[in-house]
Amino acid sequence: MYKYEIVLWWSKEDNVFVAEVPDLPGCMAHGDTQENALTNIKEAITFWIETAKDLNRTIPEPRVHNSYTNK
Repeated sequence: MYKYEIVLWWSKEDNVFVAEVPDLPGCMAHGDTQENALTNIKEAITFWIETAKDLNRTIPEPRVHNSYTNK
């Protein structure tokens, strides 16, 4: 499983939920429900990375967000 940030939003224009991965340029998917859009973006991430490997392109590392931890 890849650990990329996924941004999920409603497109009023297209009447669908859109999921995109900011770290992977152009990696987007959509669905009639949030769950469907998330399922589709997981497939799109895999396809994006496989294609980048086939083309010998650099695959960006997932962003690291600061989070608090209980110590």
